Amino acid sequence: MNDPIPSLPVLIARNLQRDFTLAGDKTLEVLRGIDLEIYESEMVAVRGLSGVGKSTLLHCIGLLDTPTCGELIYRDGESTWQSPGISEQNRCDLRNRFIGFVFQFFHLLNDLDVLENVMLPSIVSCTSSQWRKKRSKVETRARELLQRVDLEGRARQAPGTLSGGERQRVAIARALINNPRLLLCDEPTGNLDTRNSESIHTLLRELHEELGTSILVVTHDPDLANRADRLLSMIDGKFHD
Repeated sequence: MNDPIPSLPVLIARNLQRDFTLAGDKTLEVLRGIDLEIYESEMVAVRGLSGVGKSTLLHCIGLLDTPTCGELIYRDGESTWQSPGISEQNRCDLRNRFIGFVFQFFHLLNDLDVLENVMLPSIVSCTSSQWRKKRSKVETRARELLQRVDLEGRARQAPGTLSGGERQRVAIARALINNPRLLLCDEPTGNLDTRNSESIHTLLRELHEELGTSILVVTHDPDLANRADRLLSMIDGKFHD
């Protein structure tokens, strides 16, 4: 019997460092040489106290922030992008198409209804003419995702009429609209009560198993962390065993 072919990493981070300059020319070292590989269809959790660099790590991987030094490699099939060296256009494309984001505070737009919030990443990636051609297909997918997160009946409601748990479900559907290879979740249950947190934990694990999306989640929550395929502990900007 042949050995199974190992999956390839969708993300590689090498010696990732992030420093911030403070008043008086002092330097705050937040990330201190992070090495990380996330493989296809893998769910990885990073656990640690507040201030150890978890969110900064996600922001750098998600191309919302630029590391002081180090290397990031993104793989989608045979296509590879490497940072430093990614053009600004490719950074935007990767953030929109390759990466999905779920934040602690939802970041839904109150001027849009639930369905429009879910479709937003697809809307902003298109010209007006492109959007006219693909709108029907995107709306169908958005409604399917809302059904999957048990909110199909809320599509035309304003986000402000939903509970915190429901708004986070909308945010998860929005993060998945462009079929990202990598889903980044920053304390996705940090703003929810115990019952809603448990619901989001279960949903993320179910979606991970159904869709095969690679997930990197940072969390204080031991229950969510223990549902991951791999658990990493961060202390003072580094991973520790």
